[in-house]
Amino acid sequence: MGRPFTLLEDLCRHALSIGADSLEIEYRDRRDWVYGRKDNTPVSFASFASAGADARELRENLYRAHKKPLRTVLDGRVYVLKVRIEDRFGEDAFAVKIEPAPKLDPAAAPRFTKTQGQYLAFIYSYTKIHGQAPAESDLQRYFRVSAPSVHEMIKTLERNALIERTPGRARSIRLLVRPEHLPQLT
Repeated sequence: MGRPFTLLEDLCRHALSIGADSLEIEYRDRRDWVYGRKDNTPVSFASFASAGADARELRENLYRAHKKPLRTVLDGRVYVLKVRIEDRFGEDAFAVKIEPAPKLDPAAAPRFTKTQGQYLAFIYSYTKIHGQAPAESDLQRYFRVSAPSVHEMIKTLERNALIERTPGRARSIRLLVRPEHLPQLT
């Protein structure tokens, strides 16, 4: 089934759609208010009852991303979500910076697991032989795994900036790893 988007990721995707590059979340009037920063002007686009499940989920997402920045794919691009916590009148307020992920240095050998390396090597070989990227069903047949497993791996490779895809376009996987850094396909 793949990793579902968190509420924080959905809010960041919405912020990007209105041209904002950051979020602010603050507690006021027993609600958690979400603002996108556009041209240094806050634009309110969501609020949740502070005692509700959505507000609890959002705070959990924010505290987790504060400890370790979250790398995610939003609308086909890789971003890093960095959270800063401020104390405002005894309540935590959050500032979320939505930054494009840095591109990998193509000259440096990227780090990936053995399984990820096999997927990358297959994508490279398939593309070289057929002149187009493999479909997820081609990966599924070769590796003899379920469709959700393949989809999750593709999302992981994309999140780790090892591949990129065009949303809504079939066979659009493009390797971001040099062939000399790929393992032998077994």
